[in-house]
Amino acid sequence: MVVGVIRLELVLYGPSSLKEKRGIVRRILGRIRSRFPVSAAEVGDLEFYQRSVVGLCMVHYSEIDIRNTFNSIENEILATALADISERQIEILHY
Repeated sequence: MVVGVIRLELVLYGPSSLKEKRGIVRRILGRIRSRFPVSAAEVGDLEFYQRSVVGLCMVHYSEIDIRNTFNSIENEILATALADISERQIEILHY
């Protein structure tokens, strides 16, 4: 069993309030959850309206599939044109 965790720091385009930020982050996370077999949540920068930190987790039997899924997720986020990725951290655990 392989567990993959990715932490993405996002720079959001457009929000001028926390309410708008929550809507953008909700759209991004909903799109990710509907297209990929991952758990996803906003995990940081909750008080800043133009930044967000999201965490995603995936359990699979193949590390390569996890990495490919994470790359596809990053491309999906960029394709939304709602945010840019400023930093990413990936951790892969083998059990």
